[in-house]
This record gives sequence, structure tokens and C-alpha cells, in this order.
Amino acid sequence: MVHVPYSTYRKKERAILVTVEEVGRSDWKAADRSEELERLASSCGVEIVANEISRRKDITPNLFIGRGKVEELSGLVEELEADVVIFSDDLSPSQQRNLDDMLKAKTIDRTQLILDIFARRAVTNEGKVQVELAQLLYLLPRLGGKGIELSRLGGGVGTRGPGEQKLEVDRRKIRARISRLKRELSDITGHRDVIRTQRHKFSMLTVALVGYTNSGKSTLFNALTGSDVTAKDQLFSTLDPTVRKMTLSNNQTVLLADTVGFVNDLPHHLVESFKATLEEVVNADLIFHVLDISAENRDLRAASVMKVIEELGLTKKPLVTVLNKCDLMPDPLDRERIAREFDKPIVVSALKSEGLGDINDRIVRHIQRDMEDMELDIPHKHYSVMNLLREHGSVVEEKYTENGVHVRARVPSRVKREVFKRMRTHVTTEQVERPEIVNREQ
Repeated sequence: MVHVPYSTYRKKERAILVTVEEVGRSDWKAADRSEELERLASSCGVEIVANEISRRKDITPNLFIGRGKVEELSGLVEELEADVVIFSDDLSPSQQRNLDDMLKAKTIDRTQLILDIFARRAVTNEGKVQVELAQLLYLLPRLGGKGIELSRLGGGVGTRGPGEQKLEVDRRKIRARISRLKRELSDITGHRDVIRTQRHKFSMLTVALVGYTNSGKSTLFNALTGSDVTAKDQLFSTLDPTVRKMTLSNNQTVLLADTVGFVNDLPHHLVESFKATLEEVVNADLIFHVLDISAENRDLRAASVMKVIEELGLTKKPLVTVLNKCDLMPDPLDRERIAREFDKPIVVSALKSEGLGDINDRIVRHIQRDMEDMELDIPHKHYSVMNLLREHGSVVEEKYTENGVHVRARVPSRVKREVFKRMRTHVTTEQVERPEIVNREQ
């Protein structure tokens, strides 16, 4: 008897991509949008069998594209044995139902595609909660009719997440689930607030990295902090925020945060769902906008990131442009030409560790603007304050006396406030054992 080995191989879904170019709708070229759609689809592991561009003067209300193009696609689906047709734009529930019926294939839009990638990338509980919330907010208006019902979910691109459980849920149950997920996110946010309060207690300045997806943020993060955060040549490799200490050249310490990458026209409810992740940006003291200098449409990518920055209400925060991947542009004249397009940018190669000193210097200069001189006598019982001064400031002079140490230092203003706060509120072991000493001091 011949034993045939059991195979766990799953056939890749065959996908037809459709990029719709509406005249006058976007500054992005159809070719750029088509290329980004292809990268998004590839991130989902599908086999791309055709990549179509449909140019339209107007959007057809019931089909999004013209009937003739739909019939052409229907023929392609049959000829190429495609399983799914992926559109570059968001489709209304009725458009999606009509396209499903005519194409005789699963139809998904750009938001579903991005959500599928998020579902694949989510590792932590927070990431999974955020993805499921975004998916349910997307699915809620699509429950009627024969469209994207949860009963059909469970396999293939655009179907990961809550649908994997094949639950038949009505709007009431989905709304209840959304409420529960929002409470969970609120709890996560509360926990992060506690951590952030602890950071402020130690007066650490926070620097956040933001940028278009695949701009090299995580590679730069690793280079600056010596970490090993996942950094791959793929879209949305980072979903959950990561915060690490970074030691500057003057021995001061700051916190560096890596965040989720952005894309063009990031759906609003995705921004809403991922606000817990983006809180690291909201609460940052300084933002570095990481941009791929080698990307031909870098100006449009920069505009997409700034749009999200505006949505988060962060336009008044200090922001520095970092032009990354300069190793892909070896001609220094080309680098200089592109650098002139931005306001005082820093040109680096995170992969080759070039220009990282300039980032360090920019952070140091930012800190120096807020530095204040202080001179004080620190009693022995408050000596722990010296660690705060050394880690977050510059100790100019220290003289040891019978009662403690006399210090002259230059520190950030909030560190100065924290030092005096600790010296006012510090309670020694003796005071804990003899409460009357506390009362007498009060």
C-alpha cells in the first residue's frame, strides 16, 4: 500500500487588480496607484493574474465602473480562473453586491485589502482589538442583502478577523461587540497613560517616528536604539507602537517611538480605530517624518502623512523631515536637489547607518532650547535626585559637603520642576516609621 503524504499546501487565490482613474480626482498618477495596489495585494499573499487600469470621467453609481468594463472583467475572471477582483477604491455596499453578481467572483475594495494586511500583521492583543474594531465598523453597513455578509467570511484575502469564526450576527450584536472593543481599547489607552505618566515622572522627552509605510522607519528605529524591531521590505510591517530608550551623544536619554505607517487616503475609521497606537505621536515632544528619498512620488507621500498629522491635530508640534534610503541615490547632487524641496531636512541611510549623528544633533538642539540653569544644595536623603540630573541634564559642578552635595547643572525645565517636586515630597524611611516627623515638617 502506497502512503501519500498529507499536504498542508493551500492554493493561492488568483486576483485581478482594478485601478480606477477618475479624471481630476487625484494628484496621484494611475500608474503609482496601480503599483501601490499591487504591493498591497502582494502583501496578502495572492497571485496577481492581471492588473487593469480603468479611466473614467464619472463614477457609475451602481457599478462604480462602466458596464462594458464589468463585462470585460467578467470575461477575464472566467478566462484566468480568478477567485477575487480587488478594486483600488472603496466601494459602496450596493456597488459591491452588484459587482459580485456580475463578475461571479468575490469583490473586495481597498479598505478590505488594508484590513486584511492589518489582520495578518497584528500580533499583540491591542493590535488584534484595533483590527477587529475597524473590520466591524466597515462591515456594519454591509450586512443587508447578498453582499459581504459575515456568513460568507472565513477564507481568503479580505476575510480575516472576526469573520473567521463564521458568526451569523445581526447589527445589534455587532454594535454590542463594537462597544466592548471600544471599552477594551479604552482600557489599553488607560494602561498606556499610566506608563506615560511614569515616563513624565522621570521627565523623559519622547521622539516619535512617523512616515509613509515602507519608508524605513523601523530600520531607522533599530539603528538609533540598537533594538531588533521587525523591519521588512513590506507594507505595514509595524502595527503596534514600540518605545525604546535612546542615549544621545551628551549622555542624555530620550524615548523613541516607532508607529504604524500611513498610506494614501487612509480610511478615516482606520485612523479612528488606531488612535490608541497613534497616541505615541500625539504625546510626543518632537516628531521625525521619515520619507523615502528614492520614491518618485515622495511629495505625494509626504502630503498623505501630513494629512493624518492634521487629522490628529498635531500641526503645531515640532516636526523634522528625515529623507531616508539615501544609499539608493548615490549621486550627492541628486540628494542635494531633493533636500532643497523640504525645510531643513536630515538626509540619512538607516540601512547603512549614514547621517544618524545629524538626527542625534537635532534632538540635542531641541532639548537645549528648553534647558535652564539651576544651582542647589541636595541633602543626603535626596541624593537620588543626582541620577535624574545626570541622565536628563548636564552636571556642571558638584561639591560634596557635610550635609550633602552642592550642584550646578543645566537641565530641561520639566526636569528642574521634577527635582524640586521630589525634594519637597520625598519621605525617608525614618519619616515612615515616625509619622510625627512628617507632621512636624508640614
